[in-house]
Amino acid sequence: MEKPTLYIVATPIGNLEDMTYRAVRILKEVSTIFCEDTRTTRVLLNRYDIKTSTASFHAHSGDSKYEKIVSMLQSGLSVALVSDAGTPGISDPGTELVSFVRECLGSTVAIVPLPGASALVAALSAAGIPSHEFIFFGFLPHKKGRKTLFDEIRSVDRTCVFYESPHRIEKALESLSGSGKKITVARELTKTFEEFVSGTAEEVLASLVERKVIRGEFVVIVSSFEKKVINEYNNDHE
Repeated sequence: MEKPTLYIVATPIGNLEDMTYRAVRILKEVSTIFCEDTRTTRVLLNRYDIKTSTASFHAHSGDSKYEKIVSMLQSGLSVALVSDAGTPGISDPGTELVSFVRECLGSTVAIVPLPGASALVAALSAAGIPSHEFIFFGFLPHKKGRKTLFDEIRSVDRTCVFYESPHRIEKALESLSGSGKKITVARELTKTFEEFVSGTAEEVLASLVERKVIRGEFVVIVSSFEKKVINEYNNDHE
């Protein structure tokens, strides 16, 4: 591109084969790749023989790191932003960087997204629940405001989606018990032990605990139970 560019590059959420051809090409062409954890990203880069230099950019990066990225773009260099897994800006500090670059440099630079893996989209696509409209909460707060959000999730009519860690998934499901909602938990997406577990909050929690699979990252989808009649299909196949 004629303008210096900040590329927002999605990376695999588990299976390293989920990189796009375009993402590999761009990561080879930019001057620097900014990563949440350079060690994590280097594993991916080595897989695709990407030699580009890396630098850290994460939730605790100070003003100097923002200014450095702006300075590089001002000097005509193009850079890429990646997260440890998935699409930058979805529940990570990528949003703040994009906003900062837009405010500082405006139309003198291009900000180009390279779409790819997203745990949110992957989970919804295979859950078999209504997703024409939904509310995404990202990672719920650990303490302050957590109960208020669960109260909202229990009462709202729309499908709700949030991310949860293995350390809090049991408490999250306990907070949804008795809600009368259908809970679908997607675990270890794109990895060897990927699975979807659906039912009431109590049923899902019992399944996870009984099988001792409280590990990995979780996508939790909360929706209404729906009974669909498939007589037409059955009649066509009798």
